[in-house]
Amino acid sequence: MRTGRCLCGEVTYEVAGDPIAVAVCHCSHCQRQSGGAFSVNLVAHESQLTLHGELKTYEERGELGDDVYVRRRFCPACGSPIVSELAKSAGVVAVKVGTLDDTSDIAPTVEVWCVDKQPWVSLPGMAVSLEREG
Repeated sequence: MRTGRCLCGEVTYEVAGDPIAVAVCHCSHCQRQSGGAFSVNLVAHESQLTLHGELKTYEERGELGDDVYVRRRFCPACGSPIVSELAKSAGVVAVKVGTLDDTSDIAPTVEVWCVDKQPWVSLPGMAVSLEREG
C-alpha cells in the first residue's frame, strides 16, 4: 500500500497493489500544471486509488473545446495536483509521484509526449519513449 497527501494535508490517499507503470509526461500541459519540465506519474487502475478529502477538478478539452480528455484533480486549499484522470483510458489514473509519502522505490521507465520535451532534459533508464501519448 502506498500513501500520499497534498502539501497542506487536507487531501490524503492510498494506492493498493502494483502500478501499471511509472511514467514521465513531457506534454506542455503537464509542464504548466507542475511548474517544471515534466510530470512524474504513478499510473494505476482507478479501483486501486482511495481518496480522502475534497478535490477540485479542472477539465482539459480538445482543441475545438469539445471532448474532455484529461481531468486534473487538485487540493482546493493548497493547489497541489493529486491525480489526473485520462478520459480516453477509462478506469486509468495518473497519481502525481511528488505527492507520495515514500518515493524511494519509484523509478520511471516510460516517457510520453517527448515532442514537447525540453531540449536540456535527458532521462536515463527509459524503456519506452513515445512522441505522443499512446
